[in-house]
Amino acid sequence: MSHIATILLLGSGELGREFVISAKRLGARVIACDSYDNAPAMQLADAREVFSMLDGEALRAAVIRHQPDLIVPEIEAIRTEVLGELEEQGFTIVPSARAAQLTMNRDAIRDLAAGELGLVTSQYGYAESFAEAREVAARIGYPLVMKPVMSSSGKGQSKVDGPEALDAAWEYAVANMRGDRARVICEQFIAFDYEITLLTVRHKSGISFCPPIGHRQERGDYRESWQPAAMSPAALAKAQDMAAKVTAALQGDGRGWGLYGVEFFVRGEEVIFSELSPRPHDTGMVTLISQDLNEFDLHARAILGLPVPESIAARPAASAVILADRDSDDFAFEGLADALAVDDGVDVRIFGKPVTRPYRRMGVALARAADAPTAVKLAKAAAAKVQIVYSSEAD
Repeated sequence: MSHIATILLLGSGELGREFVISAKRLGARVIACDSYDNAPAMQLADAREVFSMLDGEALRAAVIRHQPDLIVPEIEAIRTEVLGELEEQGFTIVPSARAAQLTMNRDAIRDLAAGELGLVTSQYGYAESFAEAREVAARIGYPLVMKPVMSSSGKGQSKVDGPEALDAAWEYAVANMRGDRARVICEQFIAFDYEITLLTVRHKSGISFCPPIGHRQERGDYRESWQPAAMSPAALAKAQDMAAKVTAALQGDGRGWGLYGVEFFVRGEEVIFSELSPRPHDTGMVTLISQDLNEFDLHARAILGLPVPESIAARPAASAVILADRDSDDFAFEGLADALAVDDGVDVRIFGKPVTRPYRRMGVALARAADAPTAVKLAKAAAAKVQIVYSSEAD
């Protein structure tokens, strides 16, 4: 056999693309799957499959056809009960079928964190109708944040300052949900000092943490991230303790190996659990320039049972997204040379997505500097230089 393992990648966006690069560098064979052809990861993978991850029969057929050593979800919207059945049949789900099932829906992971593990979270409640949303909001109070229990990249999330804005928030959440159920989570708005992603790696030798990543969001999606985020030793220790507990609880019948993106709000010395993704995190794109082993390298090493460093360091660096502003399948990028000329420590990654949509991430600018705030300024300046130029027909 000419490869170390066969990997079936479920979801082939920009995070999957970078994972394919890392996995293939280690000698893996990767079959990239997504609901549309020519997705970013497919362009670099050994083979591709086009089907909806919510189609259980198509998912099962792809697994039977390729007999992968590892099944690696890259998105949340997957028929997770099929993953559970496949795990029972002997297939390895990364990091586990339980992790995929619980994190596919925000309600399940929140109930695990707050109910079973006793982690500090915001007040929250669920609603499956506008009437229920109104009742939950009255109990929690305003302002609050409403979002679908299942979505991606912050879609459907909005801050609700008062009762008059609740109806629009409900409609926005339902319109942008993924999956097949209309259910939202309403949670207390936390007046936090900052928020972080703690990349947590579970591997055959134990657990490792990357330095915390700070990030800024708009419309529920990240715009810039930086590493290392300034954080007191006491607060960092609390975050690491909570991340260790919640990732351990996701192991289930699987090994639980892999990289997790665990998000926290921080207010003074108080650390509040927010969300978790059992895979590389979008804010972790900064590690492409900040760490010797980026988050995708660490994920690939962990799931393949290869050594992962006990201590992971990061140089001051930042990322800033490059966004589209309309729907188009006929476009080009300009200004790349200008972006790279901003500073010697700047790099740019174009994701290779075949179509644009409003607010869709099409690339990311990366920057190293003497400190994280300076790196953020450089990354933002570089991202602003890259322009998406649309055809005259699309204007």
